[in-house]
Amino acid sequence: MCTLEKRGDLFFLTLTGVGPSDEHRLSPAVIESILSALSDAAAQFTPGCALITTSQGKFFSNGFDLGWAQSAGSVREAEDRLHGMVHSFCPVVAAFLSLPMPTIAAVQGHAAAAGMMLALCHDYMLLRSDRGVLYMPEVDIGLTLPDYFSALGRAKIGSVSALQELFLHGAKVGGEEAVKLGVAWSAHKGEEALMEASINLGEKLAKRKRDGEVFAEIRKSLYPELCAVLGLTHKAIATPKL
Repeated sequence: MCTLEKRGDLFFLTLTGVGPSDEHRLSPAVIESILSALSDAAAQFTPGCALITTSQGKFFSNGFDLGWAQSAGSVREAEDRLHGMVHSFCPVVAAFLSLPMPTIAAVQGHAAAAGMMLALCHDYMLLRSDRGVLYMPEVDIGLTLPDYFSALGRAKIGSVSALQELFLHGAKVGGEEAVKLGVAWSAHKGEEALMEASINLGEKLAKRKRDGEVFAEIRKSLYPELCAVLGLTHKAIATPKL
């Protein structure tokens, strides 16, 4: 599940679990919890806010809850459960694109499959250099990508070689390599340094006190293909400060 806490100008969305080994799998309940937290953050928005997403324990998120899907009574039911999670996660991506504030993913552990997609939803991704790992295992386990996964990857990863490395080679990419590939903003040694850098960035962004609606519309305009896949539209807003 997750919690949402506001400290000063920063919202902290934290993936929580039962212990340090919790993988923060994106089950239907966890997906709904994240959606609810994003809705609450948007409702509480005032100019001068930013949101940081992080997690407890070893993992950021290891993707969809495949164990729950496979525990169904039949292959057909397992496929239906997986397709249901894929479908229900789509609004999470849309919600991040529409959020009226800057967003930062503080990836302090493994972010795999849909967990990596969750990190990519953010405006900025910071990783631990000593633990953070990005991994798209679909090519290794025999799963194709949902259309919006592919569109999100193309939207947020500008280098063809980086896309190939992550999606076609299934490489496990650490923090410093993710920065070199242009996937991550920065990498930091240890959880404390990661959170300090994330908070500093969040506070710097919050100080700009941007118009939230304008910020969200500009963000959406940067990713027209992804917005089309998600069914999002964006509009022109003219309230210049001259």
